[in-house]
Amino acid sequence: MTGNVLVALALLAVVWGIVSSILIVSYLAARGVKVNYIFLRVMILKYIRDYHDMTARETGKPGRWYYSYIVSMLLALLFAVTGLSLR
Repeated sequence: MTGNVLVALALLAVVWGIVSSILIVSYLAARGVKVNYIFLRVMILKYIRDYHDMTARETGKPGRWYYSYIVSMLLALLFAVTGLSLR
């Protein structure tokens, strides 16, 4: 039972990460960065790095969606590993 709850939390964290990555890509597109939507899944890490660099240049620190993506993916990994090991 506990393992299933943790796997469900991992899936929620993945959805949170997907939403964060969509907001990162839309931020970059609004600022004039060409986004390749066909290869988005392959290039998402590059776009996240570009977002980090761009927001750090503008404000002096990375934007909130950068941290949101990083935290969500770490939580997804933690919940998935723990949930699968308890199954």
